[in-house]
Amino acid sequence: MDKTLFDDLKQSLKEASAIRRGNLAASRVTKVHAPDAKAIRTKVGLSQSEFAKLIGVKVATLRNWEQHRRNPTGAAAALLTIVEKEPAAALRALH
Repeated sequence: MDKTLFDDLKQSLKEASAIRRGNLAASRVTKVHAPDAKAIRTKVGLSQSEFAKLIGVKVATLRNWEQHRRNPTGAAAALLTIVEKEPAAALRALH
């Protein structure tokens, strides 16, 4: 391995360790917005069972999202975002 690359990696590990201990602030922080399933469902005026059936998930999964025990990811998060932003169009397409 190139000495310069090795030295850069060592420095990065030292910085990561310092950030983890709280001795150094991270240069950037990425926050991921998880859609609020309950607010979205309430906005469209459907029961849990109706909404779960509409978006193709189990009611238990929807409950976990609504109670923040789990967060929707991937296609489910994208679909919830679409329902949140364009509820009329999403409901027309999904019915």
